[in-house]
Amino acid sequence: MITIVGATGATGSALIRRLVEREVPCRAVSRTPGDLRAAIGANTPVEIVGADAADPQTLRDAFEGSAQLFLAMANSPRQAELETNVIDAAAHCGVRHVVKLSAPAAEPDSPVAVSRGHWRVEEHLATTEMTATLLRPYAFMHKLLLNAPAITEGVLVGAMREAPCNYIDVRDIADVAAETLLHPGLAGATYTLTGPRAFSHPELARLLGELTRRPVRYVDLPPNEFHSHLLSTAHMPPWLAHHVVEIQQLAMARPESPNDTIETVLGRPARTLHAFLREHLHMFTKTA
Repeated sequence: MITIVGATGATGSALIRRLVEREVPCRAVSRTPGDLRAAIGANTPVEIVGADAADPQTLRDAFEGSAQLFLAMANSPRQAELETNVIDAAAHCGVRHVVKLSAPAAEPDSPVAVSRGHWRVEEHLATTEMTATLLRPYAFMHKLLLNAPAITEGVLVGAMREAPCNYIDVRDIADVAAETLLHPGLAGATYTLTGPRAFSHPELARLLGELTRRPVRYVDLPPNEFHSHLLSTAHMPPWLAHHVVEIQQLAMARPESPNDTIETVLGRPARTLHAFLREHLHMFTKTA
């Protein structure tokens, strides 16, 4: 049995769809199982169980009989603590293999707080007897949808000047996760995942303009002003606004280059940003 923690997230839900398509038995864990069932459909052949990552006993109950676990909890100030609880419960229940969604800059001295948390979780996972597969994707293409309201007004705001940023489709991440869960020869490795090419924000603005047939300009702000913009305009909680600024500053300090990991693992090219934006073009276009 494959159990998925983070089933309501973009990657977890994409993984569920992929496993169902391949007729692989899987179990999805959620704090709100009724909402998850409504989201994935009453007839979708997935076992759904309720558990709270802050309550270890509910996790142990949820993981009973599981051989493998996919772990992809949402970023939050408590993420490392909650993922550690998940790992401890999985080890207690005899889970043999954990696939963890991590981050490229998962290092003890990373300038990104969330990435330092990922590193702590990776280190804790390494102390167990479970096989650990680490997925380290760059920026999710789906996160661009959060900018749709501003883009429909012709503006893309950031704080990374012309630094290139790797974007990856969460469906590619889910496909890699599925392969590592279903093929033991791929387990136990660390996979840094990117799209086929990196884009600077000015390049992204030009691409959006071409696709929407309306001008989109990139507005680059100093980090402190961008932080204030995220608080006041995007209405982000302070910790998340701080995280976004850290990520963009990291991209400036460490230019991002694409790799061929997706193609190597999946035997096909990674999905392109151009194709993703075309697929979701309606979200970036004003309606009358």
